[in-house]
Amino acid sequence: MDSRTVALIRTTFKSVAAEDGGPEKLARSFYAILFTEYPQVRDFFPAALDAQRDRLVKAIAYVVDRLEEPDKLLPFLAQLGRDHRKYGVVAEHYAAVGKSLKSALEAYAGTELWTEEISRAWDEGLAVIAGTMMEAADQESTPPVWTGTVIEHREVLRNLAIVRLKLDQPIQYAAGQYMSVQIPSRPRMWRYLSPAIPATPSGEIEFHIRGVTGGWVSPAMVGHTKVGEQWLIGSPLGGLGVPRNTRRKLLMVGCGTGIAPLRAQLMAMTQRRSNPKVDLFVGGHYPCDLYDLEILSQLALANKWLTITPVTESNEDPWWQPANSVEPREHPGLQPRLVGQIGKIVAGFGSWSDRDVQIVGSPSMVQTTKFRLMAAGTPTANIRHDPLF
Repeated sequence: MDSRTVALIRTTFKSVAAEDGGPEKLARSFYAILFTEYPQVRDFFPAALDAQRDRLVKAIAYVVDRLEEPDKLLPFLAQLGRDHRKYGVVAEHYAAVGKSLKSALEAYAGTELWTEEISRAWDEGLAVIAGTMMEAADQESTPPVWTGTVIEHREVLRNLAIVRLKLDQPIQYAAGQYMSVQIPSRPRMWRYLSPAIPATPSGEIEFHIRGVTGGWVSPAMVGHTKVGEQWLIGSPLGGLGVPRNTRRKLLMVGCGTGIAPLRAQLMAMTQRRSNPKVDLFVGGHYPCDLYDLEILSQLALANKWLTITPVTESNEDPWWQPANSVEPREHPGLQPRLVGQIGKIVAGFGSWSDRDVQIVGSPSMVQTTKFRLMAAGTPTANIRHDPLF
């Protein structure tokens, strides 16, 4: 796409999204058109669409912002195409989604803004998106979904569990990637989770899951998972990872279960002959949120290139956390625990301008930490995180 086409797409979308309630109205209109004109696609979506609507608009915004960065956008779309095989989508479904989205945009843009040139621009953009996804899906030889049997379910906090599964066949994912997961009690409600261990020849995989208050899926994963039940797992997604033979020093910042993809990468790095210096800051609201310090301590003790600093916003556990219900908080090999907001603490160490940086956590934590690091002098190009949707 040329710069004119990109500008027309971006301007149209941002104009609609900037209106009061625009993103929600656009999403509602899109799904209304899609399910009216193409009722056969309704079964691909969950009954409750609240989270789906929000995710849709954020995904469109993510793609629109990267139309001039094909080296980043096209691999992302290819991954989505491989992942969407789990739904059983074919070319006619992509066409239905594209036409419905374009109709919704045209309805909210109005006749004054929407022109033939803009219509052609969106046709070109949607063709690139759909074409890239379909081509990647057609070329993929791995299964559209894997089946994993739960072999361990351990609640380490009141709202956090570690689940280990045995897959019907191994997934060749890169440490640091994430994947969509569906549990039997929540059909068609896929959630993204990051493995906490590298891929294994035996096909075992481990997820760290925090229950989101009011959520449909994560509380069920944490509180009601049973050994023996079967989960469905989609294709690996995401671009976090540490290239082999890199000499660039690393800064990793993770909060809560965001430690999972970072820990998986560190475990994978221990199998290499040499590694650059790595500083990991692992954070939580309370000391009890640092649930994985035992494993991290072992990694730090065994690898001189790794420095791990625990950070909590509070110095005390909450009243509802039972005493002695988590691992001891004193671990050899770790730096003394610091108290404060993790982004502020990390940025307080300096600019980190010589580091490649990875940030994993909630969207608000990622954005806050990223902005603080940039203000401290970290080049934006050095900072990586997964899409925030």
